[in-house]
Amino acid sequence: MEVRQVDAKQGWQWIVTGFGLFRKIPLVWIIVCFTLMLIAFTLALIPMAGQFIFTLLSPVFLAGIMMGCKALEQGEGLEVAHLLSGFRSNPAPLITIGGIYLIGQILILGVFMLVGGDVLMGLLMEGKRVDENELKSVSGDMLSASLVGLTLSIPLLMAVWFAPLLVIFKGAPPLEAMRLSFFACLKNIIAFQIYAVILVVLTIIATIPYGLGLFVLIPTVFASIYTSYKDIFESSAATA
Repeated sequence: MEVRQVDAKQGWQWIVTGFGLFRKIPLVWIIVCFTLMLIAFTLALIPMAGQFIFTLLSPVFLAGIMMGCKALEQGEGLEVAHLLSGFRSNPAPLITIGGIYLIGQILILGVFMLVGGDVLMGLLMEGKRVDENELKSVSGDMLSASLVGLTLSIPLLMAVWFAPLLVIFKGAPPLEAMRLSFFACLKNIIAFQIYAVILVVLTIIATIPYGLGLFVLIPTVFASIYTSYKDIFESSAATA
């Protein structure tokens, strides 16, 4: 399976092209994303298990949205029902990806707590109060723990970025899909760095008017995942 190396400027183009997909039917996009958020919030009401369940199922939901992107690109319609499309298309590999991602998150959290030390663990887990001297110490520990957590989280995110799409569009097994996703991101690391920086800036801008810009940004980000996949894994670049 060919993994293309694209120009650095494509990091911006993925967002532009993703916005083009959003602009075709913005109201439907907003409803789809709102429905997904509603599912996440509903599951979050289940103590502990709810977040684990959503993490397990998130690749399935993402796969459904990506199917909707493909349908939209081909002149068909994006529907709320696309959120469930992944459950009708061999969901086991997608849930496997979610399970590996969940285990990875738990391990990273464990390392974060280990690096942060007992004081930080007590602060986060029990809401323990700390005095001024302990606060200085815990601030340094939190910075170190955050850097370690971020360093470990980035490779994990790279491994799952394209994995659901490779499962549903290429029929790749879960581990192979994650391997290909990681190396695709690594091969195009400059484009992804530009992509990430632009998204940070756009997120700041989107939150200024009472967060209303997120109604545009969140669907655009989902669509940009599809356009970046097309650009890297398909023979022709994605078009708006």
